[in-house]
Amino acid sequence: MSSKTADPPLRSAAWRISLWATLAYACGTMMAFAGLHNFVARDLQRRNDAWLSGEAGTLADVAERTPKDALYGRVVSEVAELAEKEVPDRLLSGPTPDDAVFFLQTGAGGAMKLWVGAGNGRANWQAIQSAVITPGSPTDIDVKGFAIPYRVAAAATNDGSRIYLGLSERDQLRVLRHLRQRFLFLWLLLVLLGFGIVFATTRRMLSHVRKITQAASRIGHSDLTARVPTTNRNDEVSHLAHTLNHMLERIENAMHQLHTITDALAHDLRSPLTAIRGKLEMSLSTAHGGQAESIVSALEEVDRLTDFLNKSLDVAEAKADALRLIRSPVDLDEVLRIMINLYEPSLAEKNIRIALDSRGPLKIEADEGLIHRMLANLFDNELKHLPPGHSVRWKLESAGRSALLTLEDDGPGFDPEIAARLFERRVKGNASNGHGLGMAFVDAVARAHGGSATACNRQPAGARIVIALPVSAFPFAPSASR
Repeated sequence: MSSKTADPPLRSAAWRISLWATLAYACGTMMAFAGLHNFVARDLQRRNDAWLSGEAGTLADVAERTPKDALYGRVVSEVAELAEKEVPDRLLSGPTPDDAVFFLQTGAGGAMKLWVGAGNGRANWQAIQSAVITPGSPTDIDVKGFAIPYRVAAAATNDGSRIYLGLSERDQLRVLRHLRQRFLFLWLLLVLLGFGIVFATTRRMLSHVRKITQAASRIGHSDLTARVPTTNRNDEVSHLAHTLNHMLERIENAMHQLHTITDALAHDLRSPLTAIRGKLEMSLSTAHGGQAESIVSALEEVDRLTDFLNKSLDVAEAKADALRLIRSPVDLDEVLRIMINLYEPSLAEKNIRIALDSRGPLKIEADEGLIHRMLANLFDNELKHLPPGHSVRWKLESAGRSALLTLEDDGPGFDPEIAARLFERRVKGNASNGHGLGMAFVDAVARAHGGSATACNRQPAGARIVIALPVSAFPFAPSASR
């Protein structure tokens, strides 16, 4: 049973709950990291800007105080190289560590006067000229030949020259890249761990719901005494189990009362009918002529009344899902052939042909007596309503987990005014002299076994009735061994 009711892990509620919870957690942590990443990036840039502005001011002060002689360039260059040693977050090992910082001084006319850094500085000077750099406001520039931009700060001197100090953003981007890598690793680890914890917890919690579902599915129309499992925990699942058990107790009591009432009603009505029939049969043995015909007609009416009583009670119980079933393995192919052999002489007498299309034994778990009565109703309908010279065809086949029993004829079909209400009680055609319970009984028996019944008119003429019944899950045993 559990194999039928338990959902695969990827389709279970635990999977969906864990997936959505993990998705919410992952999005939340990713948003938190985005905020943290922006904060760290701004803090690194603030530190770099503070260093650049301070060092540019220092270099400008050194340039002003240094005499403009032959040693000017050397002194300023050495001071600029010392400033490079103080670069924040500097990567000490690398293929070209001297390209992290550059120092550039221009004269009063704007021409490059002094350069300290990798290369000849022409590309850097061109990038500075194409950008708008004001003292005290570091700016990013893209230098041709370098994939990573530079952050440049400017400082002016009293003699009209300018000092430009540039810092590559390589080390800053390296710090941010390492931060992203470490976060991604921890994020994936936490997401997977969180998903596993949520999935295990949710699956364990929902396993109690699954056990309740499995137990409830085993509680059939003939087994209302079973109860769903309960737990000692005072949680929602435990409350659900206790509520279902209380509901089942009320349903069992209601069904017991319904059976008691119907049994008493059937006994109270059948007893006088049986007594009347017995007296009529005794009178028939001594009756003559027209009196005998009247007694025979009275016996037929008593039989019709008894059949009406039985069907009314069965349909009422079936509509209330209280029809009592005594299930056993039933071979529909065998039962159908028996019923055809039983009704074939009466059909042949009325010049009605009958055919069977069956692919062999087809086993169901059903109440054999009710199945016989259901088929008898369908055969009786054909005898009563199908004109002579027509044909009836039965078809038995398997469709997935259902056995399909199809009855077709080539007669006039159902009256249009009742075609949509065939399975309702007291619904019958204008030419019918019955009680309108035959098709309702067929539908009641099919539903009591977990199946269904449908009916419609065929084109160009005729009627079709299809009954679907669940196929037995057990292997078929030949009838000879039963």
